[in-house]
Amino acid sequence: MAGKTSGTGELTLSGRFNHYSSTYLGAVARFYARLHARLYDRFGGTRFTTLAGKPVFRLLVTGRKSGEPRPVMLMLVRDGEDLLVCGSNGGHPELPNWWRNLLATERPEVQVGRERWAVDAQVISDDTEYERLWKVLVAGYPDFATYRELSPRRFPIAVLRRSA
Repeated sequence: MAGKTSGTGELTLSGRFNHYSSTYLGAVARFYARLHARLYDRFGGTRFTTLAGKPVFRLLVTGRKSGEPRPVMLMLVRDGEDLLVCGSNGGHPELPNWWRNLLATERPEVQVGRERWAVDAQVISDDTEYERLWKVLVAGYPDFATYRELSPRRFPIAVLRRSA
């Protein structure tokens, strides 16, 4: 997607920093992400609920190779009652591991604040729906647009819908 317009036309400083961190400082970025997830869990979702002033939530997936629980903190962007996730990986050229684990997990769960529930993940393949949801994602977290500008790949989007 590099070279395509992101909708805003501007690259954010925080987006550039996150892109650099995920691309060149992977170990540091992973350490911080794991620490954030542990602290969120320790305080029952009542603290460490934002990142750069934007709300976050915890996605709980199972490692596709290890079979171990793999919690990950993601930006909280809603589309009505559903949660949206974007496999941007900060604009890194490769998909994030959590995305691969999400696709392999039979029953992923989310935690928003103190509330936790199972979800069904629907990967978006329709281009019209993808662009509509992309705009919702960027409105909720503008750095996604910067990541898109700096990355050579199309970021996958999924809708997480509460399981029946």
